[in-house]
Amino acid sequence: MGHETDGRQGLPEQSNASLPEQSNAGLPEQGNASLPEQAGGSLLPHQTGGSPPPRIGSYVVERELGSGGMGTVYLARSRGGRAVAVKVARQELASDPHFRERFRAEVDAARSVGGFHTAPVVDADPTAAVPWLATAYVPGPTLTALLEAEGPMGEERLRQLGAALAEALAAIHSCGLVHRDLKPGNIIMAPDGPRVLDFGIARALESTRLTATGMAFGTPGFLAPEQAQGLEVGSAADVFALGAVLVAAAGGSAFGAGTPMGMMYRSVHEPPDLTAVPDGLRPVVESCLAKEPDRRPAPERLLDLFAPDNAPYSPTTPSPVIPAAPVAPAAPVAPVAPVAAVAAVPPPPSHSPFGAPSNALLPPLHQAPTETALHADEASAEADLAFIAVGRDSSLLVDATGVTLGPTGVETQYGWAEISTVTYAAQGPKHLGVTVHLRNGTAHSCLLAARRRARLQEWLADLPLILECFL
Repeated sequence: MGHETDGRQGLPEQSNASLPEQSNAGLPEQGNASLPEQAGGSLLPHQTGGSPPPRIGSYVVERELGSGGMGTVYLARSRGGRAVAVKVARQELASDPHFRERFRAEVDAARSVGGFHTAPVVDADPTAAVPWLATAYVPGPTLTALLEAEGPMGEERLRQLGAALAEALAAIHSCGLVHRDLKPGNIIMAPDGPRVLDFGIARALESTRLTATGMAFGTPGFLAPEQAQGLEVGSAADVFALGAVLVAAAGGSAFGAGTPMGMMYRSVHEPPDLTAVPDGLRPVVESCLAKEPDRRPAPERLLDLFAPDNAPYSPTTPSPVIPAAPVAPAAPVAPVAPVAAVAAVPPPPSHSPFGAPSNALLPPLHQAPTETALHADEASAEADLAFIAVGRDSSLLVDATGVTLGPTGVETQYGWAEISTVTYAAQGPKHLGVTVHLRNGTAHSCLLAARRRARLQEWLADLPLILECFL
């Protein structure tokens, strides 16, 4: 299937900017905060006016860093003055007992994740009125921001990025966790290398009724086929996302742009677009993006494949050796008194493979880190709270932008401002009929065919929950 055409305005497209390769010197630091996807929305009862809470647990809040469909993340200080990123769950999630139970288990597992490429969990309180999680503050821009500022990476930097992400996934998977939402927006390009964030709460969020089995948790364009189809998700889904991240870092988009459902359809049914990926890396990226989970390499194998000595050999013709001109004998030189040897200090490298070192690894006390608005990340963050149903021939998306439905590839989007109501009903044992009623008096319908009866029941249970959030 080719790129879909919409009869109306499409959903915000995923950002995959193309820019020239260079170090990230001069980029404003954003740290864990540059992940609006990590948290979001109004949370605590006294927050409705927009001011952050003065304290979360024992941490003094300095300011809000970002928000999205799952909760809000704050820059805070420990009693000893250390900077932390505190992520607070949405009130709707806090009232879900399934979320609390899974959140506790996932936080315990996340504490055990080590390695060089994650933000360590330093504290959490799953029993609080609104559950929260604190991680060490990591300075640096997101991969999204880095690509927007500097452009696509060359093969050497792509190999370094791929190896770092593979090492992070190996550490996460060894603790029994699956990230489920790896993408450029939640990869921080710290001075010492990429850091993967949000691995501790992804599965807890997936267990809630708002992201139940009938819906896909993750970001279209980086979702594995099994995620897009609502099937069982394992560690191989993270490897698929890693492949899509590398395509984005190379300046491309594995499954094009357009509506989320169009990208999900292509991830399931069409081969990825690898034209932006350097030839030497294309085979390994292609293997990461295999449709079948068992055909994707494990992170440990990827560490070998990303090594420079695994790049395909390119023979070159040696240049002819030109004999040097004869040199006249040197004139005798008078001996010089010995001088104490001084070790030469090598100059600092012109650039770090992942960006320029920061002057301070933590923001100064009472001084907030510089912030850049990431409009693409903020837009995609709202899609975290979404209902996505993909039938055999049609699909339905309900999120913060409105309702998108219709035959796969030619879906139509309706914004909430023009929607009066949305009705739905089972039509037979495996079909769901959905009708969008507009304020202008027109109605637009879609019939979704579920693969099995249980999926239809999941749709019927979950759709009203998401509609209540927006209507």
